[in-house]
Amino acid sequence: MAKIESVSVNRKLDIISAAIEVFAEIGYFRATTAQVAERAKISQPYIFRFFPTKEALLLTALEVSWTRVNDSFRKVVASASPEQLESGLIQAYEEILASHQNEILLQMQAQTIREDSIREAMRQGFGEVRRIVLDAFRAAGIPNAEERTMLFLARGMLCNVSVALDMPELKDI
Repeated sequence: MAKIESVSVNRKLDIISAAIEVFAEIGYFRATTAQVAERAKISQPYIFRFFPTKEALLLTALEVSWTRVNDSFRKVVASASPEQLESGLIQAYEEILASHQNEILLQMQAQTIREDSIREAMRQGFGEVRRIVLDAFRAAGIPNAEERTMLFLARGMLCNVSVALDMPELKDI
């Protein structure tokens, strides 16, 4: 029985990974569950075994992407000295951009989707990132922690735009 559960968990992760890729590449509204299934190398009905709707799949993909950012930032906060905090957070985010670019592109697209559940998922994800950074800056005694947090997040968004538009010069500001 454990082997069957393990296969199901792996297939669910395959579906989420495929959805992240497909949604990031062609957009949530243009993407179909058939395209996600094809990318995951499964049948389309199998997706609905785990996700009742395409929106539920998107919400899970967003949760995965936000969890990656938040967990990465928490690791930095737990281990970095106050002097290394901001540079450690920047490095962690750059590593995510390099290794999980589609997740960031997915988040960027989700910011424009007007569905209440998706907007709420984005508010929660971004809000948690803000809380982690702000609390860490305050704990580190960084002056003007609120303003520094806002600038940190703004630079992160600019990095996202830089990656999306293939304009690396935007990151070097």
